[in-house]
Amino acid sequence: MNDLVSIIVPTYNTEKFITETIQSVQNQSYKNWEMILADDDSTDKTVAIVEEFAQNDNRIKLFKLPKNRGNGFARNAALEKATGKYIAYLDADDLWFPEKLEKQIQFLKANNLHFTYSFYDSIDEEGNNLNRRVESPNPLTYRQLFFCNYVGNLTAIYDADFFGKIMLETSQKRQDWRIWLTILKQIKIARPVPEPLAFYRIRKDSVSSSKFKLIKHNFGVYREFHEYNFAFSVLLMLRFLFTQLMIKPKYIKKN
Repeated sequence: MNDLVSIIVPTYNTEKFITETIQSVQNQSYKNWEMILADDDSTDKTVAIVEEFAQNDNRIKLFKLPKNRGNGFARNAALEKATGKYIAYLDADDLWFPEKLEKQIQFLKANNLHFTYSFYDSIDEEGNNLNRRVESPNPLTYRQLFFCNYVGNLTAIYDADFFGKIMLETSQKRQDWRIWLTILKQIKIARPVPEPLAFYRIRKDSVSSSKFKLIKHNFGVYREFHEYNFAFSVLLMLRFLFTQLMIKPKYIKKN
């Protein structure tokens, strides 16, 4: 139960949110973790805020990138420094429930699993609960994941002793979905902790708030990651859109 969890956090100009995000990790009931933050050359006070936390908590580790390279590069840079058995992901504006790590590690061990995730609730930029819960199929198959990313990045944990550190091309978007696809292609089926354990912050300037950008990046998963030809990728994207509009809403509930 005392295995080290490495928490991977890329940061870029998140001074408004990073304090609350770090505190949500410090408030974990599971104490054996390291929080690795790779800052992508922020121009605001993000670095100063993280440095102050790091001075008072040696589990928090900051690595500053010399120039802005993008979220994927920062995530990989943090992952390279990880030393834990388990890898967990958290974006610099999202929050964890206090029992998040404890429940997930217990779930992994009790069910002899190497990967899990959980449901999550949504908040707005000011931290107000939007009463919107995102769930997923249980269990989740590779085919289901292929047409829709049901795994919230802020909820996923995998066993690095089993999978190794999963790094992907830093120039590619939807890197989180590509990681889960890599995992599910190997284990075929994943099981979530069937309850919300995190808050996902919906921001006006995020990629997920731009439908056009999201479609473009998702198309890239079929075209680049799976290496399908253009015509077949278009057909898969149409199926993806059908799933997003007709199937996934069944797993989004008011709470």
